[in-house]
Amino acid sequence: MSGEGSGRRSGSMQDLTRLVGEAVRPLGLVVEGVHVTPAGKRRQVRVLLDRDLQELLEAGDAETTVAPLTLDEVAEATRAVDDLLESSDAMGSAPYVLEVSSPGVERPLTEPRHFRRNVGRLVAVTRVDGSSVTGRLQSADVDGVRLEVAATKRTPARTEQLRYADLTRGQVQVEFSRGDQGEDA
Repeated sequence: MSGEGSGRRSGSMQDLTRLVGEAVRPLGLVVEGVHVTPAGKRRQVRVLLDRDLQELLEAGDAETTVAPLTLDEVAEATRAVDDLLESSDAMGSAPYVLEVSSPGVERPLTEPRHFRRNVGRLVAVTRVDGSSVTGRLQSADVDGVRLEVAATKRTPARTEQLRYADLTRGQVQVEFSRGDQGEDA
């Protein structure tokens, strides 16, 4: 979703991120990133949002599937961010183009909430020792994840419990079809 506008005086990126966070918090969303880049005579303001999963994590709910943001939710967030930018001096006087979206599957999983958001998906993780494992993310809580790893010719199917402290990287794996469930990739 996008919108256009102009503000009055430019603030720091931290200030902008904080302001955007305040605008979307009432909608149950958190800021994953704010990027401002030149785009000709304008600037492109790209805001990445996701659901606020803190309550689920604090409640110990590690397995409930989390729905992706809907277009209506992104549109509502776009209006809230645009209203904020228009009523503040956060963007200065230069015109800008606003783009609001959710992070794609290419986003690395770096926070417990990123793993929690992807319960049910196929993920690849790299351990601190350099070894890696790919499996279906069964649960993600404040301490770590549980992966269901499929059988191979050499090893039987297994469940692995991994602590975040033991992981260096996580990445959602794109699936074009899943025979056991009719979910999208």
